[in-house]
Amino acid sequence: MKYSRILATLLGALSLVMSGCGTSDKIANVSMTVNGTTGVINLAGLGGTLQIAVHANYTSGKWIDQTNYAKYTVTAMGIDYNTQLPLAASPATLAVSNTGVITATDPAACTWNNLGTLTAPGWYYVGWYEVTATYRGFTSEPVYIPVASAASSQSGMGGQCGPA
Repeated sequence: MKYSRILATLLGALSLVMSGCGTSDKIANVSMTVNGTTGVINLAGLGGTLQIAVHANYTSGKWIDQTNYAKYTVTAMGIDYNTQLPLAASPATLAVSNTGVITATDPAACTWNNLGTLTAPGWYYVGWYEVTATYRGFTSEPVYIPVASAASSQSGMGGQCGPA
């Protein structure tokens, strides 16, 4: 008698498990943000850092942090304002670790230009690094990282590079 109850319980549990087959949760997309930033992103100071957060967004609505498992691609775009030369390829000037930490490295660069004055700045960037994250075949939208790791050569700016 006891064996038949145990068997019935096991068969019931097995049927519940089997009924979920084919309805697995799937990744819908991957998103990336830069922690602690609002508005314009600026990688300031040689050795300065920013932290990326990468999330896998699932069809069920859940999202799971995959920052340490994503692969990062960095593309240099535009120029260094001080030298007027194209930005160096990563890991020069900007490097991304496998844990999503972005670090300003040598050679230092200033990718910002000011159309205003020191007291009323009008900053825009002329160079940046485009960073994407890929996880399980899904690639995030890019994040654009201008760099202010070198003092600006712009006259009247007192060396300030980019928004404070």
